[in-house]
Amino acid sequence: MIPRYSRPEMVAIWQDEAKFQIWFEIEAHAMDAQAKLGVIPEDAARAVWERGKFEVERILEIEAEVKHDVIAFLTNLAEHVGDEARFVHQGMTSSDVLDTCLSVQLTRAADILIDDMKALLTVLKARALEHKNSICIGRSHGIHAEPTTFGLKLASFYAEFDRGLTRLRTARAEISTCAISGAVGTFANIDPAVEAHVAEKMGLRVEPISSQVIPRDRHAAYFATLGVIASSVERIATEIRHLQRTEVLEVEEYFSPGQKGSSAMPHKRNPILSENLTGLARIVRMAVTPALENVALWHERDISHSSVERMIGPDATITLDFALARLTGVIEKLVVYPETMKANLEKLGGIVNSQRVLLALTQAGLSREDSYGLVQRCAMKVWQDGGHLLDYLKGDDEVTAALSVPELEGLFNLDYHTRHVDTIFARVFS
Repeated sequence: MIPRYSRPEMVAIWQDEAKFQIWFEIEAHAMDAQAKLGVIPEDAARAVWERGKFEVERILEIEAEVKHDVIAFLTNLAEHVGDEARFVHQGMTSSDVLDTCLSVQLTRAADILIDDMKALLTVLKARALEHKNSICIGRSHGIHAEPTTFGLKLASFYAEFDRGLTRLRTARAEISTCAISGAVGTFANIDPAVEAHVAEKMGLRVEPISSQVIPRDRHAAYFATLGVIASSVERIATEIRHLQRTEVLEVEEYFSPGQKGSSAMPHKRNPILSENLTGLARIVRMAVTPALENVALWHERDISHSSVERMIGPDATITLDFALARLTGVIEKLVVYPETMKANLEKLGGIVNSQRVLLALTQAGLSREDSYGLVQRCAMKVWQDGGHLLDYLKGDDEVTAALSVPELEGLFNLDYHTRHVDTIFARVFS
């Protein structure tokens, strides 16, 4: 991932230095377990911890010749360890190192993403409580529907990301497995106790059964979870973009002093961060289909998954980490215009109360079909000629035959639409 959309802590997980360090620890812990079992001398295990080193450039140099990354690493390691290096990698296969390392990396990445999600949830909750009663129009199909509050919008996002956090924790648990089972996963040349020891030391669980590789349904679930979270990011970003349109302008991304919106038009204030988040979400979701396709490997293993994971592992986690942090900043600094929300709500002369009038007419004894027709007839006049729905209802003899003027006026109290806000907030934030 390019530096523009990267944060150092997540990037560090995927750098060669960190990867080879994990490889080293896997090999060294495996030797400790082998020594306890009496398979190799204890001095050999100790020698790896004491003299074991590696150089990224040297590993890459060797790999250019041997065309095998794990062999290149082991060769470089042996150059420092000496004769005892013949006991390194006893009974293991490359996938034991590669897959266990990837599990460690994805687990560590998940820990960062979990912290990102917590930070975002904190900000969403604070802003939701701040605007709990900031009444605004709810829209369906982009058209005025019925009143809601901006706090409820934010509470909806909070609940969605809270579900995302639960899924992410599940994905972390599912990916955090260790496989040190040897060629085709039978433990023929290595004791299962070695796997258990390495798993404990690396903060993982034992993979119940591996076919030389850790089953890729685990990885598919992980990247699918990242994709769902990215879609949630896009949902908020899309809402902000719509609400910032000039004709709406109910919210606005913070526009800092000295910021410029356009090279051509000095007046511009654009929702560039939300637009950026929409694009970044696509990059994260781009990893989902390849991860799903990695599940089906030939027999006990092939490496068709390898090139895919080398790309989607860093790209998806780095991008989502950046996106979550950026979204947190957008929400925290989001400029909200409650008065504009109220003005927009009243823009169509009270027609947002049409359902309440419809229901009142049915309660007064009219059929639903007749009630609908009467209210729609008056509402269409507002659409076509302007004015206020209440006035048209008052002037309709069929309507006033069922409902008195005071009854009609009482149906236009906006508090009616927000009377259960506290109940919803209690459900979301309990």
